[in-house]
Amino acid sequence: MGPYPIKGFGTRRKEAKLNTTKRYYRVDRRYINRVRFVFEAYEGVAVVTTLDAGSGAIVLSIAPGCEDTAEAVMLDLGRHFMVEPRPAAPNCEIN
Repeated sequence: MGPYPIKGFGTRRKEAKLNTTKRYYRVDRRYINRVRFVFEAYEGVAVVTTLDAGSGAIVLSIAPGCEDTAEAVMLDLGRHFMVEPRPAAPNCEIN
């Protein structure tokens, strides 16, 4: 059986939900994809979600224990283009 079970057959897998840490940033909007690709290369560290492409607002959903790595990556990227940490957006709920 492949990774996608046929509905009604076999057992349903429950996926574990990690308690991720959310960190909000504003980056130069031209580099949002670069941030995403860098974190894809750091497999399992964080997932990048674009909140507002026009302003460059993103959120990192960081895996437990990977906060220091994610921060170091963002600090290094900030040497190459604009990266600003932001407070959490009160009206934005990312699961």
